[in-house]
Amino acid sequence: MEPGTTVLSGHSVVVSGRRILAVAPTAECETAYDTATRVELPDHVLIPGLVNLHTHAAMSLLRGIADDLALMDWLRRRIWPAETRHVSAQFVRDGTLLACAEMLRGGVTCFNDMYFFPGAAAEAALRLGMRAVLGIVVIEFPTPFASDADDYIAKGLAARDEHRGEPLISFSMAPHSPYTVSDRSFARVLTLAQQLDIPIHVHLHETLDEIRQSMALHGVRPLERLRRLGLAGPHLLAVHGVHLEANEIDLLARSGCSLVHCPTSNMKLASGAAPVASALAAGIKLGLGTDGAASNNRLDILQEVRHAALLGKLTSGDATALDAHAVLRMATLDGATALGLGDEIGSIRPGKQADMCAICLSTPETRPCYDPVSHLVHVAGREHVSHVWIAGHLCVQDHRLLQIHNTELLDIASLWQNRLHQ
Repeated sequence: MEPGTTVLSGHSVVVSGRRILAVAPTAECETAYDTATRVELPDHVLIPGLVNLHTHAAMSLLRGIADDLALMDWLRRRIWPAETRHVSAQFVRDGTLLACAEMLRGGVTCFNDMYFFPGAAAEAALRLGMRAVLGIVVIEFPTPFASDADDYIAKGLAARDEHRGEPLISFSMAPHSPYTVSDRSFARVLTLAQQLDIPIHVHLHETLDEIRQSMALHGVRPLERLRRLGLAGPHLLAVHGVHLEANEIDLLARSGCSLVHCPTSNMKLASGAAPVASALAAGIKLGLGTDGAASNNRLDILQEVRHAALLGKLTSGDATALDAHAVLRMATLDGATALGLGDEIGSIRPGKQADMCAICLSTPETRPCYDPVSHLVHVAGREHVSHVWIAGHLCVQDHRLLQIHNTELLDIASLWQNRLHQ
């Protein structure tokens, strides 16, 4: 990723502790460094760990519980009632464990989450050694987690205080959406984000219904409402951005906002296709997210990479749009930068944290290979991810998770399936 569009062949990466010490030709590394552990991957591509810039990890327990519905029907008829009955700290801990296991196997080393009980999510992420940015959720109506917006914020800040100093865990402000958060709460979100220097992670312009509702209640479109409230700035991570007009794309670019593209979820809920090619051309920082497993139904960033590339070409009518290097950067360095982590992760560069993913290209379906970057986008899948490191720690080896057994994960899934079907 740095320098851009560069593929290094016959090189090695030297890691010391949590960080990358050197990237150089293998012969030079063998001469210059004494190695305690040597990992040889002759048929692989080594890339930065993938960044899932938007998900609701614990909703892996709701995977497939409500399909083939429009967004608001999906939320009001199925998802919110199920959450009211079942969400708890144990639900979030168990669901996030399942999600982390799935993401790790697919090369994801960092995820940006928006869900309840962030302390339980942190516990699950740390159990598997994952890097997580956890949302301090803000919503106006009560749930099993909190009673009102002030209660959500208080509990989210308490979780942040509890995990302060933990190198793999950080936090964002996470107001759910313009249609579930009041002006007063948005004002408090902005103040806290500025004081704490953390991102503001919010669903925005996902559906036409959202925009019509905003026009009826506030007289302006959702992004304009956020602009008037002062939220349109470098802290803002606008998730989805499906229905953006040209002046709104320009506003996001001028304000330094980031846009989170979730192509699979947007297709599955028939929300539409975000104008990603136009956003990139305008200079907007773009990352990729899966959304939750209840609306995708996979936590597979390599799938999002391919869908983003293909949708970008289809919707723009330009086969040159969203080339392989651009979408791979969205899934790595640009996603990390949007979270304020670009100086730490997102590229394989000396001094950065050793968050890396190895993808095997030795199988028949990946051969012949003329351009490894093209293969990463259009050929390889998460099943080809063989090794994953986070902060220099090996988390996946030869396609196998090292921190947890499948038996435990399957038991968790069975337990919650039985509870949810009662």
